[in-house]
Amino acid sequence: MRKALLTAVAFGVLGLAGCDEGGGRAPCPAGKLCFEYGNSVDPQSIDPPLSSLVQEDHILGDLFTGLTQYDAKSIPVAGLATRWETSPDGLTWTFHLRHSKWSDGKDLTAEDFVYTARRAMDPKTASEYANLLYVLKNGEAVNNGKAPLTALGVEAPDPYTVRFQLAHPAPYFLYITTHQILYPTPEHVVEKWGNRWTEPQHWVSNGPYKMTYFKLGDRLQAVKNPYFYDAASVCIDQINYYPTTDSISAERRVKRGELDFNDDIQSNRIAFLRRPNQMPAHVRTNTWLGTTYLAFNGKRVPALRDVRVRQALAMAIDRDFITQKLMRGGQADAWTMVPPGTANYPGGAAPHWATWPLARRQAEARRLLAAAGYGPGHPLKFAITMRNSNDPLLIYPAIQADLKDVGVQATLEPEEGQIAYADYRARNFEVADAAWIADYNDPMTFLTLLRSTTGQQNYSDYANPAYDALLGKADRETDIAKRGEYLRQAEHIAMEDATVAPIYHYVSKNLVSPRLTGWVPNIADWHRTRYVCMAGHKAPADINPP
Repeated sequence: MRKALLTAVAFGVLGLAGCDEGGGRAPCPAGKLCFEYGNSVDPQSIDPPLSSLVQEDHILGDLFTGLTQYDAKSIPVAGLATRWETSPDGLTWTFHLRHSKWSDGKDLTAEDFVYTARRAMDPKTASEYANLLYVLKNGEAVNNGKAPLTALGVEAPDPYTVRFQLAHPAPYFLYITTHQILYPTPEHVVEKWGNRWTEPQHWVSNGPYKMTYFKLGDRLQAVKNPYFYDAASVCIDQINYYPTTDSISAERRVKRGELDFNDDIQSNRIAFLRRPNQMPAHVRTNTWLGTTYLAFNGKRVPALRDVRVRQALAMAIDRDFITQKLMRGGQADAWTMVPPGTANYPGGAAPHWATWPLARRQAEARRLLAAAGYGPGHPLKFAITMRNSNDPLLIYPAIQADLKDVGVQATLEPEEGQIAYADYRARNFEVADAAWIADYNDPMTFLTLLRSTTGQQNYSDYANPAYDALLGKADRETDIAKRGEYLRQAEHIAMEDATVAPIYHYVSKNLVSPRLTGWVPNIADWHRTRYVCMAGHKAPADINPP
């Protein structure tokens, strides 16, 4: 097989062309390099302000380039902005743009970023991520329809300068400029085609790739964008993103060479795949800023309004069994939303029961439930809506059993991931199996989820004035250490309130063909295709874009 692969590479075709078993690899145009990308699920949306899934950003991060972007090590670097400066008070950020074009050849200017920010915050757009831009002056008022779009703190003083006015200092704002909420969207296309602008025949973007084909259940295809400002350094010519909902089937496809990459591995198979006769060179795991948690909906289940009940449920779960015996992929027990290793954070926000052994926690859970009026003659009952992906299907029967041990009757209702999250946003659940991956490396990306003003993503509708006040103090604090302490105090309050029950912190789990070069493990697990190449081919000139 290796000879066949190397021969294919020598003729300028992607490493696996010509060596398929059963012809499972998509054809690659002659003389081109093609990247076959397993991406878990179909995107719900490829309109940047309407996207929210990690898998959507895998695609959008190849199709768009923001003011800044992540390099191969997941560090924010220059994107369309070549330089920027911040005012001494931290409230004004000014970005200076390079000359660049959209994929249809039209010039991209600072006004495109003004349009992008206003469109994201327009209440009619209904962006789930609008709260990220509440950091802008008048952001929350604009998004709530209480101020006009023109009041938003963004302006273009000239065609190649974008200036943001912030509502408060935000040391993480540079990370937000890497986020899809500020990927530039083409006004001249969106205003012409409306929601149909994301169809392949109308598609226009500004990144290293442009979309040419998309069919649900099949694939999304993107090809090199000749108008990208650094197109000469892009190695891969064509990408096919496939929905690989069955990760074990995806393993086989990677092993056969039908896929070059898959973005997930079933956790309890990692040790098996690392065996010498399996796929040890393909398995890449790394610390990842993410948390899986239960969210409690007190509006649907009145019992969940009682802090004693929520605390009991949070106490009852045997996290160590889940991470060490079931998953076995390097995941860590979670007692907080913010994972270890998050920048600008001291940690130490766990609830008081986090250090108790399981037997003591479960005994206290029974006592709290009895005090709230629940016991053998009157058991607490609810349904857990869960994602029907690999890890939730693995761990939730154990969580169900843990809850049964303290007298709670929980039923499991699996749903396809996109449907489950739509139900969470609509509050169409009783208890939710949710997860959050950091949008940027700062505790605020997790703690904002529990802010009373956050909206759709605050699935439990948590509202604690003390919590909000501490986040507000953190927003106004320029000293990083003091800010971190305010955030720690806030998270400790939320964890004691048990509005959510963190279960485990993530590791990234990827299957990567050994022929891929330029793929660098990193804590954010962002891997933009522009930095990737194939063995035997010239890699991009520089791991960091100019």
